[in-house]
Amino acid sequence: MNQLIIKLLVQRVALALLSLLAVSVIVFSITAVLPGDAAQEQLGQDATPEAVAALRAQMGLDVPAPERYAKWLLGMMKGDLGRSATTQMPVVELVASRLPNSLLLAAVTALFSVPIALALGIASAVWRGSWFDRAASTTAVGVVSVPEFLVATLAVLVFAVQLRWLPALSFVNDIESLGQLLRAFAMPVLVLCCVIVAQMMRMTRAAVIDQLEAPYIEMVRLKGASPMRMVLAHALPNAVGPIANAVALSLSYLLGGVIIVETIFNYPGIAKLMVDGVSQRDMPLVQTCAMIFCCAYLILVTTADIFGILANPRLRHR
Repeated sequence: MNQLIIKLLVQRVALALLSLLAVSVIVFSITAVLPGDAAQEQLGQDATPEAVAALRAQMGLDVPAPERYAKWLLGMMKGDLGRSATTQMPVVELVASRLPNSLLLAAVTALFSVPIALALGIASAVWRGSWFDRAASTTAVGVVSVPEFLVATLAVLVFAVQLRWLPALSFVNDIESLGQLLRAFAMPVLVLCCVIVAQMMRMTRAAVIDQLEAPYIEMVRLKGASPMRMVLAHALPNAVGPIANAVALSLSYLLGGVIIVETIFNYPGIAKLMVDGVSQRDMPLVQTCAMIFCCAYLILVTTADIFGILANPRLRHR
Protein backbone atom coordinates (compact mmCIF):
# COMPACT_ATOMS: atom_id res chain seq x y z
CA MET A 1 0.00 0.00 0.00
CA ASN A 2 1.68 3.23 -1.18
CA GLN A 3 1.51 6.67 0.38
CA LEU A 4 -1.07 7.95 -2.12
CA ILE A 5 -3.55 5.23 -1.16
CA ILE A 6 -2.98 5.87 2.55
CA LYS A 7 -3.51 9.60 2.01
CA LEU A 8 -6.76 9.00 0.12
CA LEU A 9 -8.04 6.60 2.78
CA VAL A 10 -7.29 9.07 5.57
CA GLN A 11 -9.06 11.81 3.61
CA ARG A 12 -12.17 9.66 3.13
CA VAL A 13 -12.36 8.73 6.81
CA ALA A 14 -11.78 12.34 7.90
CA LEU A 15 -14.45 13.53 5.48
CA ALA A 16 -16.89 10.97 6.87
CA LEU A 17 -16.24 12.14 10.44
CA LEU A 18 -16.70 15.80 9.46
CA SER A 19 -19.91 14.89 7.64
CA LEU A 20 -21.15 13.07 10.72
CA LEU A 21 -20.45 16.15 12.86
CA ALA A 22 -22.32 18.36 10.39
CA VAL A 23 -25.22 15.89 10.35
CA SER A 24 -25.39 15.97 14.15
CA VAL A 25 -25.80 19.75 14.03
CA ILE A 26 -28.53 19.48 11.39
CA VAL A 27 -30.40 16.72 13.25
CA PHE A 28 -30.31 18.59 16.54
CA SER A 29 -31.35 21.86 14.90
CA ILE A 30 -34.30 20.32 13.06
CA THR A 31 -35.60 18.53 16.14
CA ALA A 32 -35.16 21.71 18.19
CA VAL A 33 -37.39 23.79 15.90
CA LEU A 34 -40.19 21.24 15.57
CA PRO A 35 -43.52 22.61 16.86
CA GLY A 36 -44.49 21.43 20.35
CA ASP A 37 -42.34 19.43 22.73
CA ALA A 38 -42.49 16.42 25.00
CA ALA A 39 -43.75 18.45 27.98
CA GLN A 40 -46.75 19.75 26.05
CA GLU A 41 -47.37 16.28 24.61
CA GLN A 42 -47.37 14.64 28.04
CA LEU A 43 -49.57 17.22 29.78
CA GLY A 44 -51.97 17.75 26.91
CA GLN A 45 -53.42 20.89 25.41
CA ASP A 46 -55.40 21.75 28.56
CA ALA A 47 -52.29 22.09 30.75
CA THR A 48 -51.52 25.47 32.25
CA PRO A 49 -48.43 27.37 31.05
CA GLU A 50 -46.96 27.09 34.54
CA ALA A 51 -47.25 23.29 34.54
CA VAL A 52 -45.73 23.07 31.07
CA ALA A 53 -42.86 25.37 32.07
CA ALA A 54 -42.18 23.34 35.21
CA LEU A 55 -42.08 20.07 33.29
CA ARG A 56 -39.85 21.63 30.60
CA ALA A 57 -37.43 22.72 33.32
CA GLN A 58 -37.49 19.22 34.80
CA MET A 59 -36.67 17.73 31.38
CA GLY A 60 -33.95 20.29 30.73
CA LEU A 61 -35.77 21.79 27.76
CA ASP A 62 -35.36 25.34 29.10
CA VAL A 63 -31.58 25.20 28.69
CA PRO A 64 -30.18 27.16 25.69
CA ALA A 65 -29.88 25.11 22.51
CA PRO A 66 -26.06 25.32 22.15
CA GLU A 67 -25.60 24.05 25.69
CA ARG A 68 -28.08 21.23 25.10
CA TYR A 69 -26.32 20.31 21.85
CA ALA A 70 -22.90 20.19 23.50
CA LYS A 71 -24.23 18.03 26.31
CA TRP A 72 -26.03 15.74 23.87
CA LEU A 73 -22.99 15.36 21.59
CA LEU A 74 -20.65 14.69 24.51
CA GLY A 75 -23.08 12.12 25.88
CA MET A 76 -23.26 10.33 22.51
CA MET A 77 -19.47 10.18 22.31
CA LYS A 78 -19.45 8.56 25.75
CA GLY A 79 -22.26 6.14 24.86
CA ASP A 80 -24.82 7.93 27.03
CA LEU A 81 -27.84 8.53 24.78
CA GLY A 82 -29.96 10.04 27.53
CA ARG A 83 -33.47 9.11 28.58
CA SER A 84 -36.69 9.01 26.64
CA ALA A 85 -38.75 12.13 27.27
CA THR A 86 -41.99 10.16 27.38
CA THR A 87 -41.16 6.82 29.03
CA GLN A 88 -38.11 7.98 31.04
CA MET A 89 -36.36 4.76 30.00
CA PRO A 90 -32.74 4.92 28.81
CA VAL A 91 -32.71 5.52 25.06
CA VAL A 92 -29.99 2.90 24.65
CA GLU A 93 -32.37 0.24 26.02
CA LEU A 94 -35.17 1.28 23.65
CA VAL A 95 -32.80 1.24 20.68
CA ALA A 96 -31.21 -2.06 21.72
CA SER A 97 -34.64 -3.72 21.80
CA ARG A 98 -35.44 -2.66 18.22
CA LEU A 99 -32.09 -2.41 16.41
CA PRO A 100 -31.59 -6.20 16.02
CA ASN A 101 -34.96 -6.45 14.23
CA SER A 102 -33.97 -3.75 11.74
CA LEU A 103 -30.55 -5.31 11.19
CA LEU A 104 -32.18 -8.68 10.58
CA LEU A 105 -34.54 -7.16 8.03
CA ALA A 106 -31.67 -5.39 6.30
CA ALA A 107 -29.54 -8.54 6.28
CA VAL A 108 -32.29 -10.70 4.79
CA THR A 109 -33.01 -8.04 2.16
CA ALA A 110 -29.33 -7.74 1.22
CA LEU A 111 -28.97 -11.54 1.13
CA PHE A 112 -31.61 -11.75 -1.59
CA SER A 113 -31.17 -8.44 -3.42
CA VAL A 114 -27.39 -8.27 -3.93
CA PRO A 115 -26.87 -11.59 -5.79
CA ILE A 116 -30.00 -11.08 -7.91
CA ALA A 117 -29.07 -7.50 -8.83
CA LEU A 118 -25.45 -8.33 -9.65
CA ALA A 119 -26.45 -11.29 -11.80
CA LEU A 120 -29.05 -9.26 -13.71
CA GLY A 121 -26.72 -6.28 -14.11
CA ILE A 122 -23.79 -8.34 -15.43
CA ALA A 123 -26.04 -10.35 -17.75
CA SER A 124 -27.61 -7.17 -19.13
CA ALA A 125 -24.16 -5.68 -19.75
CA VAL A 126 -22.86 -8.81 -21.50
CA TRP A 127 -25.99 -9.12 -23.68
CA ARG A 128 -26.61 -5.41 -24.05
CA GLY A 129 -29.03 -4.55 -26.82
CA SER A 130 -30.73 -7.95 -26.65
CA TRP A 131 -34.35 -8.57 -25.71
CA PHE A 132 -33.21 -9.57 -22.22
CA ASP A 133 -31.34 -6.29 -21.72
CA ARG A 134 -34.28 -4.23 -22.98
CA ALA A 135 -36.79 -6.10 -20.81
CA ALA A 136 -34.62 -5.92 -17.69
CA SER A 137 -33.79 -2.23 -18.15
CA THR A 138 -37.39 -1.26 -18.84
CA THR A 139 -38.61 -3.18 -15.81
CA ALA A 140 -35.92 -1.62 -13.62
CA VAL A 141 -36.84 1.91 -14.71
CA GLY A 142 -40.51 1.17 -14.07
CA VAL A 143 -39.85 -0.23 -10.61
CA VAL A 144 -37.59 2.68 -9.62
CA SER A 145 -40.31 5.11 -10.66
CA VAL A 146 -42.81 3.63 -8.18
CA PRO A 147 -42.41 4.85 -4.57
CA GLU A 148 -41.99 2.30 -1.77
CA PHE A 149 -45.24 3.18 -0.01
CA LEU A 150 -47.23 2.44 -3.17
CA VAL A 151 -45.45 -0.91 -3.66
CA ALA A 152 -46.10 -1.79 0.00
CA THR A 153 -49.75 -0.80 -0.23
CA LEU A 154 -50.27 -2.83 -3.40
CA ALA A 155 -48.53 -5.82 -1.81
CA VAL A 156 -50.90 -5.66 1.16
CA LEU A 157 -53.95 -5.41 -1.10
CA VAL A 158 -52.87 -8.29 -3.34
CA PHE A 159 -51.15 -10.81 -1.05
CA ALA A 160 -52.93 -10.08 2.24
CA VAL A 161 -56.40 -8.86 1.32
CA GLN A 162 -57.18 -10.52 -2.01
CA LEU A 163 -55.12 -13.73 -2.03
CA ARG A 164 -54.69 -14.04 1.76
CA TRP A 165 -51.34 -15.73 1.33
CA LEU A 166 -49.40 -13.50 3.70
CA PRO A 167 -50.20 -11.50 6.85
CA ALA A 168 -50.66 -7.75 6.49
CA LEU A 169 -48.55 -7.12 9.62
CA SER A 170 -45.13 -8.56 10.46
CA PHE A 171 -44.80 -10.07 13.91
CA VAL A 172 -41.25 -11.23 14.64
CA ASN A 173 -41.57 -11.91 18.35
CA ASP A 174 -43.67 -15.08 18.05
CA ILE A 175 -41.68 -16.91 15.35
CA GLU A 176 -41.31 -20.61 16.15
CA SER A 177 -40.72 -22.19 12.74
CA LEU A 178 -39.15 -21.50 9.36
CA GLY A 179 -42.59 -21.11 7.80
CA GLN A 180 -43.53 -18.36 10.24
CA LEU A 181 -40.21 -16.65 9.58
CA LEU A 182 -40.80 -16.65 5.83
CA ARG A 183 -44.36 -15.37 6.25
CA ALA A 184 -43.23 -12.56 8.57
CA PHE A 185 -40.45 -11.34 6.28
CA ALA A 186 -41.93 -12.09 2.86
CA MET A 187 -43.71 -8.80 2.15
CA PRO A 188 -41.25 -6.38 3.82
CA VAL A 189 -38.32 -8.01 2.02
CA LEU A 190 -40.25 -8.13 -1.27
CA VAL A 191 -41.03 -4.41 -1.12
CA LEU A 192 -37.48 -3.42 -0.19
CA CYS A 193 -35.94 -5.69 -2.82
CA CYS A 194 -38.00 -4.14 -5.61
CA VAL A 195 -36.32 -0.75 -5.52
CA ILE A 196 -32.89 -1.98 -4.35
CA VAL A 197 -32.55 -4.64 -7.05
CA ALA A 198 -33.62 -2.19 -9.75
CA GLN A 199 -31.17 0.51 -8.62
CA MET A 200 -28.27 -1.90 -8.13
CA MET A 201 -28.88 -3.67 -11.44
CA ARG A 202 -28.79 -0.44 -13.46
CA MET A 203 -25.63 0.82 -11.75
CA THR A 204 -23.88 -2.56 -12.11
CA ARG A 205 -24.83 -2.72 -15.78
CA ALA A 206 -23.38 0.73 -16.39
CA ALA A 207 -20.13 -0.13 -14.55
CA VAL A 208 -19.58 -3.36 -16.51
CA ILE A 209 -20.42 -1.74 -19.87
CA ASP A 210 -17.94 1.03 -19.13
CA GLN A 211 -15.21 -1.59 -18.70
CA LEU A 212 -16.29 -3.62 -21.74
CA GLU A 213 -15.92 -0.52 -23.91
CA ALA A 214 -12.41 0.24 -22.62
CA PRO A 215 -9.44 -0.07 -25.05
CA TYR A 216 -7.80 -2.92 -23.14
CA ILE A 217 -10.88 -5.10 -23.68
CA GLU A 218 -10.48 -4.63 -27.44
CA MET A 219 -6.92 -5.91 -27.08
CA VAL A 220 -8.15 -8.91 -25.12
CA ARG A 221 -10.74 -9.59 -27.82
CA LEU A 222 -8.11 -9.43 -30.55
CA LYS A 223 -6.02 -11.99 -28.65
CA GLY A 224 -8.87 -14.47 -29.07
CA ALA A 225 -10.20 -14.58 -25.50
CA SER A 226 -13.66 -16.08 -25.12
CA PRO A 227 -16.53 -13.76 -24.12
CA MET A 228 -16.81 -15.48 -20.74
CA ARG A 229 -13.09 -15.06 -19.99
CA MET A 230 -13.16 -11.50 -21.28
CA VAL A 231 -15.91 -10.59 -18.79
CA LEU A 232 -14.90 -12.66 -15.75
CA ALA A 233 -11.11 -12.39 -15.95
CA HIS A 234 -10.65 -8.86 -17.32
CA ALA A 235 -13.75 -6.62 -17.12
CA LEU A 236 -15.12 -7.63 -13.71
CA PRO A 237 -11.85 -7.24 -11.73
CA ASN A 238 -11.55 -3.66 -12.99
CA ALA A 239 -15.23 -2.99 -12.32
CA VAL A 240 -15.03 -4.09 -8.68
CA GLY A 241 -14.73 -0.51 -7.44
CA PRO A 242 -17.75 0.85 -9.34
CA ILE A 243 -19.77 -2.26 -8.49
CA ALA A 244 -18.93 -1.84 -4.79
CA ASN A 245 -20.15 1.75 -5.04
CA ALA A 246 -23.31 0.53 -6.74
CA VAL A 247 -23.96 -2.00 -3.97
CA ALA A 248 -23.30 0.53 -1.19
CA LEU A 249 -25.38 3.29 -2.74
CA SER A 250 -28.23 0.91 -3.50
CA LEU A 251 -28.20 -0.46 0.04
CA SER A 252 -28.28 3.12 1.32
CA TYR A 253 -31.73 3.42 -0.26
CA LEU A 254 -32.69 0.66 2.14
CA LEU A 255 -32.39 3.17 4.98
CA GLY A 256 -35.10 5.35 3.52
CA GLY A 257 -37.33 2.53 2.39
CA VAL A 258 -37.18 0.73 5.73
CA ILE A 259 -38.93 3.68 7.43
CA ILE A 260 -41.92 3.31 5.13
CA VAL A 261 -41.92 -0.48 5.23
CA GLU A 262 -41.68 -0.76 9.01
CA THR A 263 -44.50 1.75 9.40
CA ILE A 264 -46.87 0.13 6.91
CA PHE A 265 -46.25 -3.43 8.08
CA ASN A 266 -45.98 -2.43 11.77
CA TYR A 267 -42.56 -4.08 11.89
CA PRO A 268 -40.95 -3.56 15.33
CA GLY A 269 -37.72 -2.00 14.13
CA ILE A 270 -35.80 1.15 14.83
CA ALA A 271 -37.51 3.08 12.02
CA LYS A 272 -40.92 2.40 13.56
CA LEU A 273 -39.47 3.49 16.90
CA MET A 274 -38.36 6.78 15.37
CA VAL A 275 -41.77 7.40 13.82
CA ASP A 276 -43.41 6.78 17.19
CA GLY A 277 -40.91 9.16 18.78
CA VAL A 278 -41.80 11.90 16.32
CA SER A 279 -45.52 11.54 17.05
CA GLN A 280 -44.80 11.76 20.79
CA ARG A 281 -42.26 14.61 20.44
CA ASP A 282 -39.67 12.38 22.12
CA MET A 283 -36.68 14.31 20.82
CA PRO A 284 -33.85 12.34 22.54
CA LEU A 285 -35.20 9.18 20.93
CA VAL A 286 -35.71 10.80 17.52
CA GLN A 287 -32.23 12.32 17.56
CA THR A 288 -30.60 9.00 18.40
CA CYS A 289 -32.51 7.07 15.72
CA ALA A 290 -31.74 9.74 13.11
CA MET A 291 -28.05 9.62 13.96
CA ILE A 292 -28.05 5.82 13.65
CA PHE A 293 -29.50 6.07 10.14
CA CYS A 294 -26.99 8.78 9.19
CA CYS A 295 -24.09 6.72 10.58
CA ALA A 296 -25.22 3.68 8.62
CA TYR A 297 -25.42 5.72 5.41
CA LEU A 298 -21.96 7.24 5.92
CA ILE A 299 -20.48 3.84 6.73
CA LEU A 300 -21.87 2.37 3.51
CA VAL A 301 -20.69 5.25 1.33
CA THR A 302 -17.25 5.44 2.99
CA THR A 303 -16.79 1.68 2.70
CA ALA A 304 -17.61 1.88 -1.00
CA ASP A 305 -15.08 4.70 -1.46
CA ILE A 306 -12.38 2.78 0.41
CA PHE A 307 -13.08 -0.37 -1.57
CA GLY A 308 -12.93 1.60 -4.80
CA ILE A 309 -9.56 3.10 -3.85
CA LEU A 310 -8.07 -0.26 -2.88
CA ALA A 311 -9.42 -1.94 -6.03
CA ASN A 312 -8.09 0.72 -8.40
CA PRO A 313 -5.09 -0.86 -10.20
CA ARG A 314 -3.72 2.52 -11.31
CA LEU A 315 -3.41 3.61 -7.66
CA ARG A 316 -1.93 0.30 -6.55
CA HIS A 317 0.90 0.36 -9.07
CA ARG A 318 1.96 3.99 -8.65
